Amino acid sequence: MANTPVIELVNVSKVYVSENVETHALTDINLSINKGEYISISGPSGCGKSTLLSLMGLLDDITDGTYKIEGVDTQSLDADTLAELRNLHIGFIFQSFNLIDELSVFDNVALPLIYREQPLSQEDINTRVTRALSQVEIEHRANHKPNQLSGGQQQRVAIARALAGEPSILLVDEPTGNLDSKNGDAVMAILESLNQQGTTICMVTHDPRYAGYAKKQIKLFDGSVLNTSELGHEASRKMA
Repeated sequence: MANTPVIELVNVSKVYVSENVETHALTDINLSINKGEYISISGPSGCGKSTLLSLMGLLDDITDGTYKIEGVDTQSLDADTLAELRNLHIGFIFQSFNLIDELSVFDNVALPLIYREQPLSQEDINTRVTRALSQVEIEHRANHKPNQLSGGQQQRVAIARALAGEPSILLVDEPTGNLDSKNGDAVMAILESLNQQGTTICMVTHDPRYAGYAKKQIKLFDGSVLNTSELGHEASRKMA
């Protein structure tokens, strides 16, 4: 099992049907993401980037093909089992942060852990949350509310929330979209550091400069893979 990809898509397609109109959002996508990889998915607006991330995050169903996560074929699984897989294996980081203003930073990060199928002890939850906040250097804001933080700080909290579950992979959707360049660069530096520590990352971005942080870059066009490049980090950064 050591060589099993964290995520594997084989001939995956996604078709939306409405009022007898078929929209082919993705066509014959083949993609493997191994433990420790840092992958970026880029391309023009409407090319299928977010759809692909939704499929990988088990937020939407594939139309055709095979999708496995940690070796588990997801095709015939019910909604509860998919939700459990999502909670165990996937950490999400969104452009819009998706934090709950009524909860403290600490409780926002702890929230996904509370809904684990296999319950965690309060001590274990506290340990995981504290460690995740420390990883993104925001532990000093644990008792604040999200609306008391800057956008860059809120995104750090969102990253901590994704990390606290100790997922197999981080799925990152336009993480700098709501940030200025300084805070965007800081968030990208955090993701780069996490990957250097062994975290597996798949990131959607429209920004070629940020796509260049990844060691493998996948470009989509009209729902298909246009090309894939695998470069050392420094080389990819220079080309971006």
